[in-house]
Amino acid sequence: MTTRQLENVNEILRKHNKRKSALIAILQEVQKEYRYLPEDILKYIAAQMEITPAKVYSVATFYENFSLEPKGRYIIRVCDGTACHVRKSIPILNALRDNLHLSDKKHTTDDLMFTVETVSCLGACGLAPVITINDKVYAKMTPDAVTEILNTLKEEALHEVAQ
Repeated sequence: MTTRQLENVNEILRKHNKRKSALIAILQEVQKEYRYLPEDILKYIAAQMEITPAKVYSVATFYENFSLEPKGRYIIRVCDGTACHVRKSIPILNALRDNLHLSDKKHTTDDLMFTVETVSCLGACGLAPVITINDKVYAKMTPDAVTEILNTLKEEALHEVAQ
């Protein structure tokens, strides 16, 4: 763990007074900061809160929103609920995977720029097929439209690096 990470985690722990009842909130803040829950940070949290690493891991693995694997800067969720599936969400998923060189086993690009996940429902059936990118909803998607969005995001990222 870097000095910067240590300072960040200590600040989160201080904010919650290391209360055992705040474990979920602490993990949420850590994940927001790092886009996943690094193993060394989980062990550190357990030691600082005087709880077992097993307890921290059980909470981190119980809730679906927590991830023990690094996620990309852009988290793309493809809805595959009934309405989206019938309106061809799978070709959209395939276009994303092809464009980003991902598969059903590999969800995150090597540069940690993109993570692609499927979800059972995004609750926007009338807009099907739907994806979200960092929780922003994109309606009535097509493989071509999703490729355009990816190209725009990649371009924006390149501009940010150049500045």
